[in-house]
Amino acid sequence: MIPVSRILIPAALVAGLLLAASTAGTIQTGNVGIKTTLGILSKDEIEPGVYFKLPLISTVQEFSAKDIVIDISDLTPKAKDNLSLRDMDVSIYYRANPGAIAELSAKYASQSARHPDGYFMPAYELIWRIARNACYEEIARLDSLLIHTQRDQLGTAIARKIQEELDRTDKGVFSISRVVIRSVQTDPSIEQSIQQAVANQKKLEAMQVQTEIAKKEADIKVTEARGISEANRIIAGSLTREYLQHEANLALLKFAEKGNTNTVVVPAGMGVTPLINTGK
Repeated sequence: MIPVSRILIPAALVAGLLLAASTAGTIQTGNVGIKTTLGILSKDEIEPGVYFKLPLISTVQEFSAKDIVIDISDLTPKAKDNLSLRDMDVSIYYRANPGAIAELSAKYASQSARHPDGYFMPAYELIWRIARNACYEEIARLDSLLIHTQRDQLGTAIARKIQEELDRTDKGVFSISRVVIRSVQTDPSIEQSIQQAVANQKKLEAMQVQTEIAKKEADIKVTEARGISEANRIIAGSLTREYLQHEANLALLKFAEKGNTNTVVVPAGMGVTPLINTGK
């Protein structure tokens, strides 16, 4: 009888038995798998595709390495002028470095969130808190009357603030794709002030247009007056004594050519007009 301790089982047979006992699973494109065996977390992520695990010994959790959206709603931050917004809704898009998700799953184990589709979103709760604080900090830099006109700039500032905070502890691990300000609703009193400010701005723009029109009309009149003045100056400069005498001679010549006109010729330079009887 051969002692049990001396029974040798070929390695290939062991591998075959393990393979037969293992179960298969799949990791979706854009995600990675994290395997835990006997309580020990593997540092190597499982690539998308089919994987095998030993039941009761190993578990595999699927984590997203794609863009993840965090929707934060019903915020009421205070603006720079100490007036609170009635409501603010923001969407933050982020993703984690696929090669760092195994470490993240251990470091932020209690702060990852499960998606309805079954996979996990790494450090979701952590980024939610950082994003919320960033919204409050960036709103505090703006006047309440200007927020509705600077939504794009505000989204960029919030994204930059979140990225800076994440890089403090996890440099190069997280990437903030973009921040979208879905809604900003100010207090009713602020809304009234905004409407009044817009109305005043439109009125000012209309007055500026009217002023420009008046200036253009005045410029036209000045130009016309200058033209008339210049024409008169030229005419006055051309009416010499000789020119006037020449014009008078031409007029007399026309009278003479008609032959049936009584004409009184006054000598040039005579101070008193003579009385001449031209009757026949």
